[in-house]
Amino acid sequence: MLRLPSGPTGASAELTPTAGPDGSAGTPSEPGDGAGGGGADGAGDDRAGGGAEPRERARDDVPDLVRDYLAHLAVERGAAANTLAAYARDLRRYADHLAAAGVDRLGAVTEPLVAGFLASIREGDADHPPLSAASAARAVVAVRGLHRFAVRDGIVAADVARAVRPPAPPRRLPKALSVEDVERLLEAAGFDGTPLAVRDRALLELLYGTGARISEAVGLAVDDLDRGSGSVLLRGKGGKERVVPVGSYALRAVDAYLVRARPVLSAGGRGTSRLFLNARGGSLSRQSAWTILRTAADRAGLAATVSPHTLRHSFATHLLDGGADVRVVQELLGHASVTTTQVYTLVTVDRLREVYVTAHPRAR
Repeated sequence: MLRLPSGPTGASAELTPTAGPDGSAGTPSEPGDGAGGGGADGAGDDRAGGGAEPRERARDDVPDLVRDYLAHLAVERGAAANTLAAYARDLRRYADHLAAAGVDRLGAVTEPLVAGFLASIREGDADHPPLSAASAARAVVAVRGLHRFAVRDGIVAADVARAVRPPAPPRRLPKALSVEDVERLLEAAGFDGTPLAVRDRALLELLYGTGARISEAVGLAVDDLDRGSGSVLLRGKGGKERVVPVGSYALRAVDAYLVRARPVLSAGGRGTSRLFLNARGGSLSRQSAWTILRTAADRAGLAATVSPHTLRHSFATHLLDGGADVRVVQELLGHASVTTTQVYTLVTVDRLREVYVTAHPRAR
């Protein structure tokens, strides 16, 4: 099996490209390379140790290109850590697929070989379960990006992956709670008034009041919230920032947390600027925030309909139901494309149809 980086955190040295003679990203440095290597292909090290004559590494060597591409995504594109980890897994599996076919150079890859990879991940094998349409689509996007990267840098002449299309995942409409169910959830979060309950209520109020992702909310610093203007600075995927207004209910809940709960929680910690703290005074994790949401949903009797994005879905759906423009909702959610936001308009159309059928005397 070919050794490729398993993710951005465990292989930082492998994700750092060295500069080529023209200043562009070249082959990443590896253990053993350096000033004493004796040659561009590392032959000096092998010969000094009495080893066999090394194979000259091809410029389009697949493992090297994968490392360069991941470095490009991390450094130049600012890809998120989770995205890098997923792409590394997908491309490692792609490299194994090519190696099994006897191909170790990207220039030797053909379109049927790329299409065969898509078929193999959909079918699965002894070592891997079949991938869903969504996961397979992500893997194909990673592979297409690798080939496009190699063509752009002049490493290969043709993009053989261009015509291989990712499978279309089934359209799943986001599930939103009713306004009444959201209120039940929020009441359940702060039911006993303890410092932790006050924090939980503030967290969920902020999630629903801003449409923030859970990861964005737990990443907030105290100074990211501007209570004077009633807004918050959210950092989304890829480090993109957006300023979102905060409603009065969420502001009051966060004020109560800052006055009554956060000083109590921070007393046991080493000090952090994060807005939301755990019981030990450290930063609240995304997993803990998810547990808070699930616990409140259980208490409110809503466990079956709640997921990490439930309050975000509810935020968007309720805005559109109230007459908000879809492009305004796009900006509030931080979607790069309005197409992503438009899925919520389908939900509201379904809601309109439901109301029409039940309310109009001649609808049936």
